[in-house]
Amino acid sequence: MTPQDFIAKWKNGGDERRDFQSFFDDLCRLMNHPTPREADPEHKWFTYEYGANKTSGGEGWADAWKRGFFGFEAKGTGKDLDKAYAQLKMYADALQNPPLLIVCDLQRFEIHTNFTNAVKQVHRFTVEDLANHDTRRLLAAAFNDPQQLRPGTTRADITKEAAGKFATLAEALRKRGHEPHAVAHFLNRLLFCMFAEDIGLLPDHIFSKLVRSVQDKPDQFESRAASLFAAMKDGGDFALNAIEWFNGGLFEDAATLALEAAELKTLLEAATLDWAEIDPSIFGTLFERGLDPSKRSQLGAHYTDPDTIMKIVRPVVVAPLLAEWETEKAAIAATLEKSKAKGIPKAAQDRLNAFLERMRNFRVLDPACGSGNFLFVSLRALKDLENRILFEAETLGLGRQVPAIGPVNVLGIELNEYAAELARITVWIGEIQWMVQNGFGVRTNPILQALGGIENRDALMNADGSEAQWPAANVIVGNPPFIGDKKMVGELGADYAAQVRKTYAGRVPGGADFVCYWFEKANDAIKAGNTQRAGLVATNSIRGGASREVLKHAAETTRIFEAWDDEEWTNEGAAVRVSLVCFGHSEQDAKLDGEPVGAIFADLTASNEDGEGTDLTSAAKLAENAGRCFVGYQKTGAFDIPGDMAREMLRDAGNPNGRSNADILAPYWNGMDATRRPRDFWIIDTGPSMLEQDAAMYAAPFDYLEKTVKPERLASKVKDDNARAALMSTWWRLWRARPDMREAWQGMARVIATPEVSKHRVFIWLPRPVAPDKNLMITARDDDTTLGVLHSRFHELWALRMGTSLEDRPRYTPSTTFETFPFPEGLTPDIPAQDYAANPHAQAIGDAARALVEVRDRWLNPADWVDWQRTPEEEAAGFPARPVAKPGHEAALKKRTLTNLYNERPAWLANLHATLDKAVAAAYGWDWPLTDDEILRRLFELNQARSQA
Repeated sequence: MTPQDFIAKWKNGGDERRDFQSFFDDLCRLMNHPTPREADPEHKWFTYEYGANKTSGGEGWADAWKRGFFGFEAKGTGKDLDKAYAQLKMYADALQNPPLLIVCDLQRFEIHTNFTNAVKQVHRFTVEDLANHDTRRLLAAAFNDPQQLRPGTTRADITKEAAGKFATLAEALRKRGHEPHAVAHFLNRLLFCMFAEDIGLLPDHIFSKLVRSVQDKPDQFESRAASLFAAMKDGGDFALNAIEWFNGGLFEDAATLALEAAELKTLLEAATLDWAEIDPSIFGTLFERGLDPSKRSQLGAHYTDPDTIMKIVRPVVVAPLLAEWETEKAAIAATLEKSKAKGIPKAAQDRLNAFLERMRNFRVLDPACGSGNFLFVSLRALKDLENRILFEAETLGLGRQVPAIGPVNVLGIELNEYAAELARITVWIGEIQWMVQNGFGVRTNPILQALGGIENRDALMNADGSEAQWPAANVIVGNPPFIGDKKMVGELGADYAAQVRKTYAGRVPGGADFVCYWFEKANDAIKAGNTQRAGLVATNSIRGGASREVLKHAAETTRIFEAWDDEEWTNEGAAVRVSLVCFGHSEQDAKLDGEPVGAIFADLTASNEDGEGTDLTSAAKLAENAGRCFVGYQKTGAFDIPGDMAREMLRDAGNPNGRSNADILAPYWNGMDATRRPRDFWIIDTGPSMLEQDAAMYAAPFDYLEKTVKPERLASKVKDDNARAALMSTWWRLWRARPDMREAWQGMARVIATPEVSKHRVFIWLPRPVAPDKNLMITARDDDTTLGVLHSRFHELWALRMGTSLEDRPRYTPSTTFETFPFPEGLTPDIPAQDYAANPHAQAIGDAARALVEVRDRWLNPADWVDWQRTPEEEAAGFPARPVAKPGHEAALKKRTLTNLYNERPAWLANLHATLDKAVAAAYGWDWPLTDDEILRRLFELNQARSQA
C-alpha cells in the first residue's frame, strides 16, 4: 500500500470497534510488514487483543501488541488519547513493558517511548503526515527497530544537571550567611515545586511563570514564593489558580529566602529542565551532595545504581512475597476451577483480599536510610509486585483493584538532617512518578502523606546513652555507615565511640567495624520476632576478624540465605568493595554471588549443593603459635626521613653522651618497600621507653623530632583526650614501639615479613636492624623452614580464607591468619629451629624455601644491573647495603618488583613454588597435589584437633 492510498482511505478516521483491525492491517502493509495474522497465526508474539484469553473474557490489554516492540491502543476518531495512554500504561507490565506505547484515534498518532532509565518522549503526527518520508521512518522504527527511538538523554543526566544547579544556589545562599539547614529546606521546597508543575500537580506551569516574572524584580520573589507555599500548605488559590493540598510537612509554613538576580537566573535555568523525569533512585544522593556543605566535593562522583541495590531488595523483599503469592494464586485458581459455572465465589475474592491486605501492611525499615535510595527502590519493588498481583488476579477473573501500597510502607532512621528530609522527598517523588507513569493518577487530600516513619535520629544510641530502639518491620534493608574500628574515635568522637562500645558490649566484639552494630541489631530484631529478614551492606572486611562475629551470630540465630561476598560499591562518592548479606527467615535456596550453594558460612564462603565445604569460621587460635607474629611499628608522626638525611646524621659526631646516632636510626620498610622496591627511607626510633632527656643526647635526630614531630603531635586532631595527652607527653617516641616484638626477635639477624595488605601473599626476609612499619606483619623466626611453610600454598589458602580484605587486596593479621594456622607436626613456631634441624621434612622445606628466595632475589636485583652500596658509617653500624641501579638500568630495575613478578608468575617461579608445596605436603603426611577445598578441610581438622587437645 502506498502512502497516498493509506491517506486517501483513512484521512477521515473511523470507529474503533468496526475499523481498527482493518486500519492496522493497512498500516502493516504501508510499512511493508506482515499483519499479525500473517506473522503469528498462533497469537503468541504479534497479535490483536493481547490478553483477551482472560478467564473473564472481553477485551485484551492492548488492541495490538508486538512483543519487545510496542503496545497499541486505539480509540474512535476524536476520542481522548490521554485516556488511551493512561489505559495502556496501566497494562504495561502485562504487556512485558514494550519500549514503545502507541495510541491512535485512526487519524492522530502518539508514540510514547517507554525505555527503562531514559527520558520519555512523545512523537505526534497525523494520518496525512505519513506523506512525509521522515514520519514514515518514525513509524517504521516502531515496527522494526524501536531502539532508533531511544532518547539520547537519560534520566540520570537530567538528575545530575538539576543537582548541579541546586548546588550552585546552595553555595551562593550559604556565602550570603544563611544557615545551611535553612538553605537546604528552602531549596527542597523549590525543587518539589518544579517537579510538581512538570508532573501536572501545579497547574499551568505556575512556578516557572513565577520565577520568570521576577527576573527583573528580585525583591518580589520572596513574597510571591511565600504566597505559593502558603497555598500548598492547606490548598487554596494562587495567581487565579486553584492549588491542591500538598503539605506533608514540607510546606508546613510559608518561610522562604530572598534570591538575588544571578540566583534567580540559575533557578530559571533549573526550572526549564524536565523535572517529571528526575530519577529517584539517585536523586537523594546527588542532591544531598549539593545541599550538604560537607559533601559538596562528592558532587561529580559516582553513585550506586539501583540494580545493585536490588541485589538486596529482591531476595529480602520481593522473592518471599512472590513465593507466597504463587501459593495463594494456585489456591485461588483451584477454587475458581471448581465453581467456574457458578461465577466468582466469595472465597476466592476473600482470599485475594486477605493477601493484598497483608502486603499493604508490609513494612520495610532502613535504619541508616541516608537520602532514601533503599527506601525508594524497596517502595518501587513493592508497588511493582502489587501491580503484578492485581494483573494476575484480573487474569484469573477477579475484579481489578487500584494499587494501595505507598510511602507508609517504608520506614527509615537517619542521623543527618539533610539526608532525612531528602529521603522523604525521594519517596514522595518516586511514589508520584510511579502512579502517573502506570496510569493511576496521584492520590490527593493531601498529595504528600506525612512521613513520620522516616525519623531524624541516631539509630544506635539515645541521647542518654541508652540503646535506641527500632520500629517493628517485616524486613530490614540498608547501607549502614562504613567506619573502620580504628577510625571510630576520630570520626565519631571518643565519648560516642566509648559509649556505643559499652552499650553493645558482649554483643558486638571490640575491634569490629561500625557497620557491625547494625548487623547485630538486625539480628536481635529477628530473634525478638520484630522482623523476619534483613539485607545489609558492609565493607568486605566483615568476612573476617572481629567483624565476622556478627555474621556468626546471624548464622547461629537463623541462616544467611543470600550473599555477594565482594562487590563494587560507591560510598560517600568513593569506590569501595563490599559484601551484601541477606539473613533471616526465608525458604529460598541459598545463593552466593548469584549461584546456588548448600549453606553460606559466616566468612561468606559456602558448601556446595551436596553439603560439601569447610566452615573455617570456628577455627581457633593455637597456643603453639602465640607470641610470634606482630604488627610493625606505628609512628603517628614524621619519624621517617630520607636516606641522605639519615646518613648525614650518622656522620655527625660529638653527641653529649658520646654515642653514635646509629643507636636511634635504622632503615625503614613499609608494605611498598616489600612489594615494590626499597625507597631508601629511615626512621628515628627512640625505642619504647627512652626518656626525653636521654633522647636529647642524640642532638641532630632529636632536633629534627622537636621541629617536626612535636608540632604535629601538639596539633593532633585525635578526639580521645587520653590518647591525645599520651601522644603529646611522649612526642619523641613512636606511638606503638612494639616492645613485645623487640623482645621476640632478640639475637636474630633476620625476621620474616609480609605486607598487611597485598594483592599477592608474599613473604620476605627483613634484615635486622631494618625497622618494619605497621603495614608489615613480622614473624619473629629466622629459619628457612618457617618461611617455607608460610610461603606454601597451604598457608596462602588459609590466610586468604581467614583474613579480611581492603578493597580487592587480602589483609594478613596475626590473630586470624597466623595464630589459627596449624603448622606441620614438629615444625610449630613454639619449637626452636635447632630442635628440628635434623628433621628431613624441615630440611626439605628449608632447601626449597632457600632456593626460592635466592632465585627470586637474583631476579629482583640482577648482578649486572645493581651496585650494592653503603657508607662506612652504615657498615660500621651493621646496616645492610642498598641496591642502586647501575647507569642505564634505572628504568628496567624499577619494574623488577615482587608485585610484577607474581602478576606474571613465570614458569621458573611456579616450579619453585611447586617444589616447596610438595615438601610442605610431605611434612603434613599428605599426598600431593590436593585441591584447595581438600587442603582447607584437612587444615581445619588439624586446627580443631589441636585446639581441643
